[in-house]
Amino acid sequence: MGIDWSQREHWIFDMDGTLTIAAHDFPAIRAELGLPKNGDIIQVIDALPAPEAAAKHRQLAELELDYARRSRAQPGAEQLLNELRARGANLGILTRNNCENALVTLEACGLLDFFATDCILGRESAEPKPSGAGIELLLRKWETRAEQAVMLGDFRYDLEAGRNAGTATVYVDIDDENMWTHLADWRVCSLSELIEQVAR
Repeated sequence: MGIDWSQREHWIFDMDGTLTIAAHDFPAIRAELGLPKNGDIIQVIDALPAPEAAAKHRQLAELELDYARRSRAQPGAEQLLNELRARGANLGILTRNNCENALVTLEACGLLDFFATDCILGRESAEPKPSGAGIELLLRKWETRAEQAVMLGDFRYDLEAGRNAGTATVYVDIDDENMWTHLADWRVCSLSELIEQVAR
């Protein structure tokens, strides 16, 4: 189905691969951490004994920080955020990265000023995606309902989180893979395409 953009004044973005150009080499990260080739990295680490899990999480954060410092904005990201801000929309980030690295990423991309610090949620802020807990936290902060919000992301966890929280979902399919369209209310292959819809 389509989305009535005029009713969606609360926008929650995934970060890596959505607002930023995807750069994480997940097979390399798994290898560096000594984790299995398959499986969700955070879930695999969380299943380890507590001292080992804590050490792996610290190592993961260090690896992610290196990616964060080299981040670049997705084409159209600044224009989209400017358009939404001009409309008075609330803007939030929900990432499976940690909050510190999210701040570094957004600063490196020149996008940090669009977001209030307490609206940038990482994996330590709430149960990570695909849980809708982070979205629900932002909705409570903004004192709004899910029907007035939209979750945008490039991976199924983002869209599942939106579904779980009851928001509209936008699949940002930069590589035109069409893998998670069934989880989305709208699919775009560029942020510029989304700008055209929102500006109408």
